[in-house]
Amino acid sequence: MKTQRFILFSALLIGHLWAASLDTVLIKSRAMHANPKAVIVIPDSYDQSDSGFPVLYLLHGWSGSYKDWSAHMDLRPLCDKYQFIIVCPDGGYAGWYLDSPLEKDSQYETYITGEIVDYIDGRYRTIATTGGRFICGLSMGGHGAISLLAKHPDLYCAAGSMSGVMALTASSKKYGIAKLIGAFEKYPERWSEYSCINLVENLKDLNKGIIIDCGVDDFTIDSNRTMHRRLLELGIPHDYYERPGRHSWDYWTNALEYHLLFFSKIRMSGEN
Repeated sequence: MKTQRFILFSALLIGHLWAASLDTVLIKSRAMHANPKAVIVIPDSYDQSDSGFPVLYLLHGWSGSYKDWSAHMDLRPLCDKYQFIIVCPDGGYAGWYLDSPLEKDSQYETYITGEIVDYIDGRYRTIATTGGRFICGLSMGGHGAISLLAKHPDLYCAAGSMSGVMALTASSKKYGIAKLIGAFEKYPERWSEYSCINLVENLKDLNKGIIIDCGVDDFTIDSNRTMHRRLLELGIPHDYYERPGRHSWDYWTNALEYHLLFFSKIRMSGEN
């Protein structure tokens, strides 16, 4: 009995020592005059290696926060399995991951692509090159991930969208977007300029990794199908999936591993 208890204790201890770690940190934003938080998950092998690790920037959706992903699923097993540092930043209640020309304290593009990347690369042993950075998200975060890849192709090598809103005009939260870029009736060109379905033209011939998936019962499915057709028209390679599901956490927590597998294959192939 004592031997069995010792073995069990040892197994629990080893499991604890080798499990991925999850921390919450403050990442100061001079651009927004704020100190937003972020969840950071570090792989189990980080302290046993001198190598740099790829980073996945994992974005939440509308009305969410930095803690959404970690509140709905345990990110540590995927972090350990695929050996990515996972960073869940705060994109604001309705920040849309863009720099607002109207709200000076809503500069989430600068925050995500500049201040957070500098913080992570400066404090963790990352692969601090284009080939070591990936970004994906759900809903508002899916739009943000594709948009930021298109606007900063030198920063990320691949992006993924789950149930993404592919055009701002397709969003059911237009009042929040209007606060950031102005009413559609007054500034239709801004709504077009900030929509990722138009921004993806920047990715033509750049050989970036793109994965898009959406549930067939999701209210964003038409927007995603339109994006799929748009990418085909532009000749931009991408993976596109439709699976059973709605605009829900059941769908997104299941979808995340598909994205990590896609990103992992890109890393292993040495592309980008």
